[in-house]
Amino acid sequence: MTTQERCNLLIKWFEANMPAPQSELHYHSPYELLVAVVLSAQCTDKRVNIVTKSFFEKFPTIEKLANTTQEEVLEEIRSISYPNNKAKHLVAMARQVIEDFHGEIPANAETLQLLQGVGRKTANVVASIIYNQPVMAVDTHVFRIAERLGLTENSKSPFETEKVLTELFPPELIPKAHHWLILHGRYVCVARKPKCDQCGISPWCRFFQEHKNN
Repeated sequence: MTTQERCNLLIKWFEANMPAPQSELHYHSPYELLVAVVLSAQCTDKRVNIVTKSFFEKFPTIEKLANTTQEEVLEEIRSISYPNNKAKHLVAMARQVIEDFHGEIPANAETLQLLQGVGRKTANVVASIIYNQPVMAVDTHVFRIAERLGLTENSKSPFETEKVLTELFPPELIPKAHHWLILHGRYVCVARKPKCDQCGISPWCRFFQEHKNN
C-alpha cells in the first residue's frame, strides 16, 4: 500500500465517521480564536475555555485588549501555562493588529506570523478555521498520529510533517484533516497507551500492523 492509498482510506473513514470536526476551543470571532490559540500553547483546551470566558468579558474586542496593560492581562490568565510571556504577547499582538491591520485579524497564514507571539502552528490554525485556507497546523498530536499511521516516515520536525500532509490531503480537506488528526490523537491514539481496540482506522495503521502480535 502506498502512502497516498493509505491516506485515501483514512479520508474515506473520517468522512463517514467524523464528517464535521470542530475545534474544541470556544470562540465567536477571529479575534477570540486568535487569543484562544495563543493561550492554548502547552495548555489544554479545557483550561483555555475556562479562562477565556472571563477574559472576553473583560476584553471583548481587540481594541480593548490593545488599550490595556500586560499586568491586567496577566491577572486574567494566571492559571494558563507561561502566563507572563503570553500576557506580553497578547497585548503586543493586539496593538500590532490595530496599528498595522486597521483592527482586522489578517487572513493570510504568513501575515499572521508577523504578529508577536504567533508562530507557524498558531497562524495555520487561525487561517484554516476562520478563513478555510489549505494550511495544515501540526501540533504534538498531529505530529505523533501522522507518524504512527504511516503518513510520514521518520519525520524530523513539525514543518516536515506539515509539508508531507499538505501534499497527501486534497487542499479542500486540509482544514478538516487537521481536526481529524488532532481529535483522534487526543481521544483514541493517545501518547502512552493508544486505544487500538477502539480504533476504526487500525486496519490501515502502520503502528497497529507492526504491534498487533506483540
